[in-house]
Amino acid sequence: MTTLTKRNRRSEAPVERWSKDEEKEEKADGSDEEQDTDSKSLRLTLMEEILLLGLKDKEGYTSFWNDSISSGLRGCILVELALRGRIHLEPQTSRKRKLLNRKVVVKSSAPTGDVLLDEALKHIKNTEPPEDVGSWIELLTGETWNPLKLHFQIRNVRERLAKNLVEKGVLTTEKQNFLLFDMTTHPLTDSNEKERLVQRLQESLLERWTNDSRRMNRRMLALILLAHASDVLENALSSLPDERYDAASSRSQGLLEADPDQESAKVTAPAEEMIWAVLAAFNKS
Repeated sequence: MTTLTKRNRRSEAPVERWSKDEEKEEKADGSDEEQDTDSKSLRLTLMEEILLLGLKDKEGYTSFWNDSISSGLRGCILVELALRGRIHLEPQTSRKRKLLNRKVVVKSSAPTGDVLLDEALKHIKNTEPPEDVGSWIELLTGETWNPLKLHFQIRNVRERLAKNLVEKGVLTTEKQNFLLFDMTTHPLTDSNEKERLVQRLQESLLERWTNDSRRMNRRMLALILLAHASDVLENALSSLPDERYDAASSRSQGLLEADPDQESAKVTAPAEEMIWAVLAAFNKS
């Protein structure tokens, strides 16, 4: 298969821009590095990007064999909230040095404007005592034996994200018959947007690769790690020629095999700690 190439035509879908307050919060968290998006791209959340990578273009649904994307999307929610300056890990202490021993606390409860993020933020804010990252991924996914905590589950995440992408002009809505039942599907309408997403991810592992994760764009670092946790990273790399595929796979594997506690000790931004904490939670599960 041939490598995806960047299109010069501007997307006809409306461009979503963050508010000035959102941009200030990200800069205040130290994430004002060069953006890895171009002027033609929509401003998608990590959850929307992961779903877009997982969706079959023409069929409009994720693989029936992918049992990782549900928890992966919940991990995306935590990282997105951290990148937007809403949550962070409690300070490190002598007793709580490891990422998975530190609780998630709210830094700002200001609404994000995204329904899924605000729903998760409300749960985190109103929970006492606080939970750690691994527990929150399980709770938001609904994987708990405690009936008193079932209300933390965020339901219909994929469908709600798909509707967001329909509103942004990236997907459309159709009905497909699967013998015994009908299913709502969301085929791709704006192939340019997905191509740009795939190309950015590929370039980050090839032309723009750096051996130091601290020099990577935080959103792209999170996207690579979360794409693997959601079992959709292969979808983004499969179009590469063999030699480039091997290089990209090797580099992504190097990131995935890094020790999250050691990597987090090298950073100062709370959002980067959250990225590595989410990876640690998936490594443990």
